[in-house]
Amino acid sequence: MAYDVVVLGSGTGGYPAAIRASQLGFKVAIIEKENLGGVCLNWGCIPTKALLKSAQVYQDILHSKDYGIEASGKADFPAVIKRSRGVSDKMTKGVQFLMKKNKIDVIMGYGKLKAKGQIEVTGADGKTHIVEGKHIIIATGARSRELPNLKQDGKKVIGYREAMTLPEQPKSIIVVGSGAIGVEFAYFYWSMGAKVTIVEFLPRIVPVEDEDISKELEKNYKKYGIEVLTSSEVTSVDTGGNGVKAKVKTPTGEVTLEADVLLSAVGISANIENIGLETLGVKTDKGKITVDKFYQTNVPGFYAIGDCVPGQALAHVSTKEGIICIENIAYNEKKFAHQPEALDYNNVPGCTYCTPEVASAGLTEKQARDAGYEVKVGKFPLSASGKATGVGHNEGFVKVIFDAKYGEWLGTHMIGYNVTELISETVLGRKLETTYHEVLNAIHPHPTISEAVKDAVEAAYGEAIHL
Repeated sequence: MAYDVVVLGSGTGGYPAAIRASQLGFKVAIIEKENLGGVCLNWGCIPTKALLKSAQVYQDILHSKDYGIEASGKADFPAVIKRSRGVSDKMTKGVQFLMKKNKIDVIMGYGKLKAKGQIEVTGADGKTHIVEGKHIIIATGARSRELPNLKQDGKKVIGYREAMTLPEQPKSIIVVGSGAIGVEFAYFYWSMGAKVTIVEFLPRIVPVEDEDISKELEKNYKKYGIEVLTSSEVTSVDTGGNGVKAKVKTPTGEVTLEADVLLSAVGISANIENIGLETLGVKTDKGKITVDKFYQTNVPGFYAIGDCVPGQALAHVSTKEGIICIENIAYNEKKFAHQPEALDYNNVPGCTYCTPEVASAGLTEKQARDAGYEVKVGKFPLSASGKATGVGHNEGFVKVIFDAKYGEWLGTHMIGYNVTELISETVLGRKLETTYHEVLNAIHPHPTISEAVKDAVEAAYGEAIHL
């Protein structure tokens, strides 16, 4: 079983890399120990969006009178979970189809680097065999991170996997961590009727976002009735009773929180243990595999992409890393005409799918000022948007940041209805080195949420029409 390219892991980094390799004329195999599609399709991006859509539909029904409609209904929690799993299964079957279409051999089993050009695969029956590959790409992803004082038992202290498949709706839940995973599940469980408390160690929720975004999301969550404890830390957890008791150190003293379950959403850990890195001397640093800008490790013939290497742990990042990696291999072997461009990690869009949604790209206002820029900042509230008002979701705003000297688009930060669909304009504009003048000269359709981007740019330059 000898191949030009062998990919270890079939997530959003692995399977697109395999497809691109096949397109470029390589003989390709992909090794997967569980389900094609990895975490994103099976336990992350896709099924969580299905859950969140169910939650949003339920909230729309509960507030149907606001739209002049009399409607009623109740949430069927097991049916919501079942729908989410069905969406995931459909996407996984789609990856299976893509593997067949692109003539990629799928090898099921646990892969471990054995020697140069070799991976040992252990099947479900315990039998092992060797798969040979001239180029081996490690795309093993990551898992829910465990803190020493927050050991997950899968029942009362859970990670994101269990949070997607609970057998029944909890009446109350403590969410530890307020990154994308934390705030999305907080919204989902609140929407379905649970009492939700968020505990965040840092001074604000969604801490990687612009400070104004954090304030707006916290304001909305508190309006919902979600309790938010920032600058707070869970010091111990007691699972001895019917539910969970968590002692939390807050700025005003220690409190004890009680709930049915506790969701630990404190980040992820790369899956780099027990895959043979030490055998081959592949270098790692701070729990990640060390790579160059084309994802080559220090050992010739071995590469790594996705959540197991430094950089943003996002599905679209891992996909682009895999394609860059393969195209560079093809370029070196004269199968591809141009060396690929290295990924600009400063222009990666980030999206959080709670309600209101959050989307951003580029520098925050603080980052821009700290970098020495003199900035022009524009903010357009969605309360002034006709489309947002018409759909009944006019909370939030669009905030843009420009360099005052040259008009360079430094960053955009959005919170509101459907804003995750809008951030690509900023990414493309920044990639093309667009200035504020060019944004204002590009017509934005009316009425749309997207025109709020143009309105925010107008506000930055004192030309606002609708404010």
